[in-house]
Amino acid sequence: MSKRDYYEVLGVAKDAAERDIKKAYKRLAMKYHPDRTQGDKALEEKFKEIQEAYEILTDEQKRAAYDRFGHAGVDPNRGGGHGGHADFGDIFGDVFGDIFGGGRRQSRARQGSDLRYNLEMSLEDAVRGKNVEIKVPTLVGCDECDGSGAKKGTSPTTCPTCHGQGQVQMRQGFFAVQQTCPTCSGRGKIIADPCRKCHGHGRMEKTKTLSVKVPAGVDTGDRIRLSGEGEAGEMGGPAGDLYVQVHIKDHPIFVRDGNNLYCEVPISFTRAALGGEIEVPTLDGKVKLKVAPETQTGRMFRLRGKGVKSVRSGSVGDLMCKVVVETPVNLTSRQKELLEELDKSMGIGDEAAKYRPKEKGFFDGVKKFFDDLTN
Repeated sequence: MSKRDYYEVLGVAKDAAERDIKKAYKRLAMKYHPDRTQGDKALEEKFKEIQEAYEILTDEQKRAAYDRFGHAGVDPNRGGGHGGHADFGDIFGDVFGDIFGGGRRQSRARQGSDLRYNLEMSLEDAVRGKNVEIKVPTLVGCDECDGSGAKKGTSPTTCPTCHGQGQVQMRQGFFAVQQTCPTCSGRGKIIADPCRKCHGHGRMEKTKTLSVKVPAGVDTGDRIRLSGEGEAGEMGGPAGDLYVQVHIKDHPIFVRDGNNLYCEVPISFTRAALGGEIEVPTLDGKVKLKVAPETQTGRMFRLRGKGVKSVRSGSVGDLMCKVVVETPVNLTSRQKELLEELDKSMGIGDEAAKYRPKEKGFFDGVKKFFDDLTN
């Protein structure tokens, strides 16, 4: 029986790239694998055909011979052939290694873990920027054995179980599954005579003191990366990074929102009514703010450029001052008399509305509400 064209078997074009061939094989192998076809002989033969086509078309020399001479160019029984079936475990490991953690790989150094440090700062320090010293507990390379884990004057030896691969292969039928070597725990090397200082780990616990330059304008949630200041790597691998996570403490006066600052400024009843200048706080000191006559509580005044300079764009925010009119307390008898005289001088009814328009508008709205209910 004549064989089908290998490109047709895999459903790819004759000029298909190797990655497309592997992709097609992976899809078909999953579909027609014997574990899925439950003993169907016809489908098992189809799977072998797919396997054979993949083997030929992913081998540069075999593919060239097939493209030139067809099946005769790769038939080992016809002389000059390049045929023969590769071990399926190798093919499967090559294509599906990413699924099972397989694939041939040499044991290599491991990068150290990244660390995080939570840094609390005052609003003033965050706005202006500051150099701070922090103490970070971490793992550093052992200075006795230079991180090798072996006693000084000795060195680790290649693991006899995995021969330095860090993994061992276990076969189950068609499947070849990679597992971490139980002898060396994936390191590829074993230490016969461990370092006494680090007990063979190559790393030791230490608290490092680091200087961190915090740029002006940072806010809660910002991170500062210190490259290479994380945990030391294993087997000579690079150290991880340290991420300093910024948290700004609550301020007794200001609330920050992005680059703007907000604060409440209490003013007296008379100052709100008559207007004038008041002092308001900023992060750079007190400034004068002119309050217009008849200012109501809740009015917002903007002081441009008195906010926070952005750590990213360099633009400066504003300070938003909310005026809160304070009702006087602890009045003397004479002060109470004066207020009563003031109240009487404003009249009642429509006459009082001239001085207290909000009050009249409110009660007119209340009256209308109840009139609508009764109608």
